[in-house]
Amino acid sequence: MISVCLVDDQNLVRQGVRSLLGLAEDICVVAECADGAQAVVDIPRVKPDVVLLDLRMPNMSGLEVLQALSARNELPPTIILTTFDDDQLVLQGLKAGARGFLLKDVTLEQLVEAVRTVAAGGSLVAPMVTQRLLAGVGRMQNQFTSLEQPDPLTERETEILRLLSGGYSNKEIANSLKVAEGTVKNHVSNILSKLGVRDRTRAVLKALELGIV
Repeated sequence: MISVCLVDDQNLVRQGVRSLLGLAEDICVVAECADGAQAVVDIPRVKPDVVLLDLRMPNMSGLEVLQALSARNELPPTIILTTFDDDQLVLQGLKAGARGFLLKDVTLEQLVEAVRTVAAGGSLVAPMVTQRLLAGVGRMQNQFTSLEQPDPLTERETEILRLLSGGYSNKEIANSLKVAEGTVKNHVSNILSKLGVRDRTRAVLKALELGIV
């Protein structure tokens, strides 16, 4: 079972998401938090496989939750729940460690697939990035910890980075390329090192910024 923690200050949103996830046999909601302050306490205690996190909440925002848990190395794979007007916050959330984002009017199929993808080590960046988000990458001050001129990627590394941007896990990439999963992990490590970023999501964002994918 994939355990999920819902973090949203709107009861109706939590109820709706919980009801949708309840239709999936392999997903279980194990905790709910009505604000960010509760989330930073409950998430490390519960240790869910996936967190669904609202950005706009009283007391402590979703962005602050991401930053606090990331700083303590206690951030599980996290999906931001957002609306169309949250594009700048979404970018900041992705850079703070979130694996991707979903719109709050998400369908059952999209929600379940997103949770499964992130739980398996994938991300939800490029397939759902809007033009406004892509434009926002250029408008925002570069907050990546990276080299001014990243080392060039090999053809295979670029291929794997494109698959990462499609939300595929290491295992799925390995199956697609017919190589060992350990080989893919080594390539991903090289990609992160060359781009000067800490995780897969930041790698995809950096690649989008540089026009690599």
